[in-house]
Amino acid sequence: MKSIKVSELTGNAINWAVQHAEGLTGILAPVNYCGRWEFGGPIIEREGISVWVFDDVTWKAENPFVGVDCVYEGDTPLIAAMRCYVASKLGDTVQVPEEVL
Repeated sequence: MKSIKVSELTGNAINWAVQHAEGLTGILAPVNYCGRWEFGGPIIEREGISVWVFDDVTWKAENPFVGVDCVYEGDTPLIAAMRCYVASKLGDTVQVPEEVL
């Protein structure tokens, strides 16, 4: 396992972390929550995550319902939102299996 800041999660690692936050443990073939709206979109809606463009290349996402400052950035709205979701459920740092990196 490797400790990674949620703000630095990318690729399979972020998708694995979303699955873990959803309660799906173990090493699974990660679903592409950060690249497919049909997977990430329902989480955004269910959790009440707000997503907005910050500048021409950066997206931000916030979950105002978690009671802590939970604003995360990403290159796409889904990446920003999924980072925000993972942090709201698992904290600012997660333990990711080496096989997923």
